Amino acid sequence: MDVGAAMFFTDYSMGAADLAQALEARGFESVWAPEHSHIPTSRRSPYQAGGELPKQYYDVMDPFVTLCAAAAVTRTIRLGTGVCLVIQRDTIQTAKSVASLDQVSGGRFLFGIGGGWNAEEMEDHGTEFKSRFKKMREQIEAMKEIWTKDAAEYHGDLVRFGPMAAWPKPVQKPHPPVIVGGAFPHSARRALRYGDGWIPNASRQHYADVTDYLPQFKEMAAEMGRDPRQVPVTIWGATEDYDRLRRYEDQGIVRVIVSLPPDNAAKTLPALDRWAGLIRRIAG
Repeated sequence: MDVGAAMFFTDYSMGAADLAQALEARGFESVWAPEHSHIPTSRRSPYQAGGELPKQYYDVMDPFVTLCAAAAVTRTIRLGTGVCLVIQRDTIQTAKSVASLDQVSGGRFLFGIGGGWNAEEMEDHGTEFKSRFKKMREQIEAMKEIWTKDAAEYHGDLVRFGPMAAWPKPVQKPHPPVIVGGAFPHSARRALRYGDGWIPNASRQHYADVTDYLPQFKEMAAEMGRDPRQVPVTIWGATEDYDRLRRYEDQGIVRVIVSLPPDNAAKTLPALDRWAGLIRRIAG
């Protein structure tokens, strides 16, 4: 089982390049960057975790920029969006950003995606909250056409374009893994329909343990004609609990991600050192 780490990269956090190097040196498999383009001050949409929206949601940098900086100074660590709010982005331009980052990183990109929760943030981008998941599916279907075909076209209800050519193509074939974030059952169904992985959040589930959903996820996969091994599960929000981490590994979880506060190096590196010890123990 691999271990990744995520951070809201801001102008006061540890930089993406420095963090990625520190993670790579300690045996982490991946570094993840979340996304919010902005936060409307009306604040109609409640924060899903409850309470006040943390400051880093207002301040986070663009994930493709920060991950590109991380790619430039590393060799092996994988680079993930956790998650990219594709429903707030132009489909064709995002397809190019994904392919470009996969190229400059030598095929290390993990395309984590999500439909988001902040309705007014989406509205500022011209996206309707109620149809966001339909738009996300069409966007991913359209991007796959762009990544895999010399002459791509897509004709959906919300996303449409005629025959076009776009390069570069991704290094990974047929394209970087599309890993769908969100809760069971709806996001799990989306992951099985058009994804290459599922990311449930361990801290935002109704069951005592997120893996309580795994039997139902496997049943859903069988009903939809997907091999669960083709849609591996990554758990977001891992804690420094060796027994639970070992249980995740025994249950077939392929990756866990620890969410780091947006702190400087002096505060972050001791936490990474503790996790490095856990990584060595898990590896045996």
